[in-house]
Amino acid sequence: MSHDGCSGSFDNGKKVIEKLRAMGFSNQYLPVPIEFKCENCGNEITMITFEYKCEHCGNLYGVTPCHAFDRDAIQSAGIEE
Repeated sequence: MSHDGCSGSFDNGKKVIEKLRAMGFSNQYLPVPIEFKCENCGNEITMITFEYKCEHCGNLYGVTPCHAFDRDAIQSAGIEE
């Protein structure tokens, strides 16, 4: 998996998660926590790491370090099976 810097884009949340795991960023903390509603269960959650699992339903989210301040860049990867 290549590193495209901040110019890379991802088709879906699963690809974001794959990239985060490959680069070792999954469990690192975001510079600033981001609050939003989980698109699966509708509960308010506070994402604190680049890869984050909704504590209510298990829906997985990811955001790349380059876009860590952009709520709109957070992508859902669904519930991990």
